[in-house]
Amino acid sequence: MTSKIIAQRCPENPLLSPDPHSPWEGRAVYNASVVKDETGYSFVYRAESILQDYANQQLHLSTIGVAQSLDGQKITHRRQLIIPEKPWEKFGCEDPRVTKIENQYVILYTALSAYPPDAQSIKVAVALSSDLKTIKEKHLVTPFNAKAAVLFPEKIGGQYIVIMTVDTDQPPAKIALARLDNLAQLWDQKFWYRWYHQIEKHQLKITRFNTDQIEVGAAPVKTKNGWVLVYAHIQNYNQPDHKIFGIEAVLLDIKDPQKIVGRTEQPFLTPDLEYEQRGVVPNVIFPSGAIATEDALMVYYGAADTTVCLARLKLNPFLSYMKQTPYRDILKLVRYHKNPVLEPVKTEAWRAQAVFNSAAIFEAGQVHLLYRAMSLDNTSTIGWAASQNGFDFPEESHEPVYVPRIDHELKKSANLFSGCEDPRVTKLGDRFYMFYTAYDGWRPPQVALTSIKVEDFLAKNWIWTEPILISDPEIDNKNACLFPEKINGKYVILHRVAGQEIAIDLLDDLKFKKQTWLEKEGSISPRPGFWDSAKIGIAGPPLKTSKGWLLIYHGVSDRDKNYRLGYVILDLADPFKILYRSPFPMLEPVKEYEKIGIVNNVVFSCGAVEKDGQLFVYYGGADKVIGVATASMDEVVGVI
Repeated sequence: MTSKIIAQRCPENPLLSPDPHSPWEGRAVYNASVVKDETGYSFVYRAESILQDYANQQLHLSTIGVAQSLDGQKITHRRQLIIPEKPWEKFGCEDPRVTKIENQYVILYTALSAYPPDAQSIKVAVALSSDLKTIKEKHLVTPFNAKAAVLFPEKIGGQYIVIMTVDTDQPPAKIALARLDNLAQLWDQKFWYRWYHQIEKHQLKITRFNTDQIEVGAAPVKTKNGWVLVYAHIQNYNQPDHKIFGIEAVLLDIKDPQKIVGRTEQPFLTPDLEYEQRGVVPNVIFPSGAIATEDALMVYYGAADTTVCLARLKLNPFLSYMKQTPYRDILKLVRYHKNPVLEPVKTEAWRAQAVFNSAAIFEAGQVHLLYRAMSLDNTSTIGWAASQNGFDFPEESHEPVYVPRIDHELKKSANLFSGCEDPRVTKLGDRFYMFYTAYDGWRPPQVALTSIKVEDFLAKNWIWTEPILISDPEIDNKNACLFPEKINGKYVILHRVAGQEIAIDLLDDLKFKKQTWLEKEGSISPRPGFWDSAKIGIAGPPLKTSKGWLLIYHGVSDRDKNYRLGYVILDLADPFKILYRSPFPMLEPVKEYEKIGIVNNVVFSCGAVEKDGQLFVYYGGADKVIGVATASMDEVVGVI
């Protein structure tokens, strides 16, 4: 981790405060966007009125003001600029971002059409002005929930670039870019519908955790090293006792602003002083303006949703700091838009309650899934499905292809969880080896091993070998798999002893003679303070790549207990050696089918395949359904 960098607050803070003699800005003035030209600085800011009767409501109405400054600090000539006039802004005009481009001021702001506002009434609007004295036209921009939008101050590749925050009020929020051929596309609703439908293609990969909220802050600032985008990064957004409003930044490529070339690893400003901790909304700082001088980056921000403040960073050291970060984009898997791909079938008793946690194999041109199915009495068996494209599974079994057979898998009391759970499958030679959790509901779960000939599997002749238990019966053990080839003449098995870390064992054979159990010759452990701080376990068997063994794993945080997915890359010749470990999760429970089910807030994988250069990760959502998410394999291993 690079050393921490802190912004220096202006000793004259706050620069702009409410005016008790001016009702329209008598309660609060904050979130100022700042533009500089030959005449000085113009502050375009949000103002909140004193409590008033308005449209049959009592409220503090937000409008937009403008103020002037010669030096960027001392404010003069404050006045109101934008007021609600259209139905889509009837209940407020908030949080403006101003850009001067082609001798015109383009002001993007948040428009509220209802009170109290909800996600569907919070959208982006635009006002155009030639002089910041009068508004010549206004338009609604987005037909969907969005705010915190701003236009880049110059064209890139012959196009106007807009960056905005989408779904701010129906999280997870996303920061994304739009490219326009002309300014009139700003209010072309058909354009925005098409753009929103493909939102994942336009995103900046900034978000670290699903528990964070991100929003665009200031208009991007052009520097010799790229565009500096200052933004709000709110950690632990849904945990009031742990919520942290921070200001951070990313450095974007000068020619391709969707490419991140540097970033902060942590906030350079948090609410620490009294004027940031006390106000209309305590403990909030929100960036809204940024100006680069020869040697400084001036960041303007709202403090406690009450005043306008300024902090400075030394420009060149700050640019160097961002470029030194060990990561750029934060890799996130892209969910299939038709997820879940497999769900419970109520008319088939064996999989009436849940279908989840699937092993995955790519063989004979198809993706084969061997998934955990659970009946209404909580008995787990294993079903099969197959796909040509990795997304759609028209072929599937209508009865289990593997069922409990030995005592340790048989239910000992009605409705206890029992059976054959969470399979992982590896091809080695002419056989598929399946590791799974054997559980009777009473004794500690044990790792079981069975196998089947590849030819029998493909012919759907489910002739499995008699399962053997390979872990100590006195110790909880699960999440086991076999590497797809020997390393230095040894079989390599991963598993989890006593529920916290990934254990690694090297074996001469797979016979497991009586009373021979898996042990732990090495391990990968949870990391305090990270997303995987409480416990970890493998997903599926590792995939061999040119850069190392790609091992996807699940991790649980000690803060929120969510199950997330990340990955490590292990040395090809030495599986005890970690070459890379993801600092942030690649998949988190965000969608409803991942958040609500038998066990809430879980994404849990037992298998992945590589197909046509893409990584397909199959995972259980909330212990109820199966989803798939993908990424470019080159992108995944490109961290090495």
